[in-house]
Amino acid sequence: MMDGAAPTTTLTFDSATRALVRLAARIAGGSELDVRDGLRETASSGTPDVGVEELVLQSYLFCGFPRALNAAREWRRQRGKGKGTGCGAGEGEGGYERFRIEGEATCAQVYGRFYSKLRQNIVALHPELDTWMIVEGYGKVLSRPALDLGRRELCIVAACVASGQDRQLHSHLHGSRNVGVADDVIGACLNALEGTVNPVFLERAVALWAKVKGQ
Repeated sequence: MMDGAAPTTTLTFDSATRALVRLAARIAGGSELDVRDGLRETASSGTPDVGVEELVLQSYLFCGFPRALNAAREWRRQRGKGKGTGCGAGEGEGGYERFRIEGEATCAQVYGRFYSKLRQNIVALHPELDTWMIVEGYGKVLSRPALDLGRRELCIVAACVASGQDRQLHSHLHGSRNVGVADDVIGACLNALEGTVNPVFLERAVALWAKVKGQ
């Protein structure tokens, strides 16, 4: 059973999506050569450029700017010089308040019944972290329309596995379900990470997924 009331989406784990989540893992835990190989894999699998670009952009939230910048450099090198696709939410109309409203809605969708408790916990850590999480993370970045939330969540799962962040992985395994990703797709995502992440991290992730499904 899913944590929230979101219906199962029509998201299928096709070759393009598989390449995208494997790239997410490589950005989070691999070398620049690994990222280069991952980008080639997305190209050969027919992953849309906009999906790759959105993944590279959101990576700074989960991998930090150094890895995101390195990934962007490799992506631009392979794709060619330019300003990027430029699709998705910019500063534009509404600004901060729009990002806050969209961020709260997206975060609530991901966390389901745990949303209120999450906000309380993050505020207790530091109120600024709560604001940045909502406005910058879930509003300005993860609410961008150019990549669907289901695939964004699978990429976050992959990044958490690659970096051994089990606490956040637990949240985003639930989150993938909450936004409507089917269990077999989440399982396929984890299986696709074999060969791209630390085997110990992957073993822990598979065990954690079994617990999440059993809850």
